[in-house]
Amino acid sequence: MLGLRTTIYKVGDIEKAKEWYTKAFDTKQYFDEPFYVGFNIGGYELGLLPEENVAKEKTDSVLSYWGVEDINETYEKLIKLGAVEHEKPTNVGGELMVTSVKDPWNNIIGIIYNPHFKIESLTDLKK
Repeated sequence: MLGLRTTIYKVGDIEKAKEWYTKAFDTKQYFDEPFYVGFNIGGYELGLLPEENVAKEKTDSVLSYWGVEDINETYEKLIKLGAVEHEKPTNVGGELMVTSVKDPWNNIIGIIYNPHFKIESLTDLKK
């Protein structure tokens, strides 16, 4: 295993979702087709797929957490953009904080503040 590469969110309206995620993650898509929209978020892929049969409820059995510098600021920003609370910002030990919201298409977006996490290069992993 080489580590996480892509998180994909299925959305009922890919054009509106593209606009929403551009604002939420402060970045523009690098790949933009009707069948897939891709964003590069700190070297990781955030993908949007059109959802033909829109699901009212989506599972939260798997959560991906996007790293942030200020969890409360990011949480408030996403709420102001139209996300709804899934889990309040919570201290999970030491300085580690997590929270999650649901985007306008009911996808869960996890957010984490972890000052100890360091991305290792493939060279570091092979040592």
